[in-house]
Amino acid sequence: MTPYDQVMPEATNQPLRQLAARASALAQWCLPRRWRRDFAVVPVVRLAGVVGIATPLRGALSIGAVARTLERAFAVRHAKAVALAINSPGGSAVQSHLIFRRIRDLAEEKQIPVIAFVEDVAASGGYMIACAADEIVCDPASIVGSIGVIGASFGFPEAIKRLGIERRIYTAGESKSMLDPFQPEKDEDVARLKAIQQDIHDMFIGLVRSRRGDRLSGPEKTMFSGEYWVAKTAKDFGLVDQLGDLRSFLRQRFGEKVAMPLIAAERSLFGRRLAGVTEMWPDRMEIGPGLIEAAIAALESRALWARFGL
Repeated sequence: MTPYDQVMPEATNQPLRQLAARASALAQWCLPRRWRRDFAVVPVVRLAGVVGIATPLRGALSIGAVARTLERAFAVRHAKAVALAINSPGGSAVQSHLIFRRIRDLAEEKQIPVIAFVEDVAASGGYMIACAADEIVCDPASIVGSIGVIGASFGFPEAIKRLGIERRIYTAGESKSMLDPFQPEKDEDVARLKAIQQDIHDMFIGLVRSRRGDRLSGPEKTMFSGEYWVAKTAKDFGLVDQLGDLRSFLRQRFGEKVAMPLIAAERSLFGRRLAGVTEMWPDRMEIGPGLIEAAIAALESRALWARFGL
């Protein structure tokens, strides 16, 4: 074989290779940013609202509402991290912990880091969810903390007595009517409730310690008192890592070419949210005990936000 024969195949293929390279570059340019190899991809999940079960008058964060969205975010191919945009005053300890646990399970399964970005507030259960992240970033005006447990109700025994109403209640089990709002409060019932709250508080404290570790530097009695702070103080205590916002932080961390697709709840062909993504409610609501209960829940939700001046 002559030197000419050895060179000819390479020379013949060179235009084809150039054409293929140009076609590949053009295809990359036409693709959405999240599919382009020259862009870092960080899917974003919004976790906003009171934590608990939704009602017709109040949306809420719950594991049923966010599980599929989280799974979709962690399934994004070649994701550099998953970002959580959190804005929650807290709520149900159980739902907060279930969301926390699902985020950690997915992060460990996919080996993807998680970054939480606090907006107005990440307090109580909202902060518990933020602790699922490897880093917590806050706006300078964000409210953070409230590591504690709260329960509240009303008592009406004197009111119904004045109205001439007789309360009749029948139980099997001596503690079944514990803390009934229409009966006088009993010291032993209050002590039992406080013991339950203390168990939950201890779990919350242990979770924060396990996730924040050596970064915690504030006085423990203060940090775990249920108090909350502006972001700078929370950073001084080690409850958060940095001050900033989602867009600027991700660009600084991953470069200007970073795609931040918002992962929203899946919808059916006709635009409805799919069951299991969020609670479904009928189009028409009848006035009755259910709607009254929902109205009370909405007022409680408003009061929870108001605690933080929001």
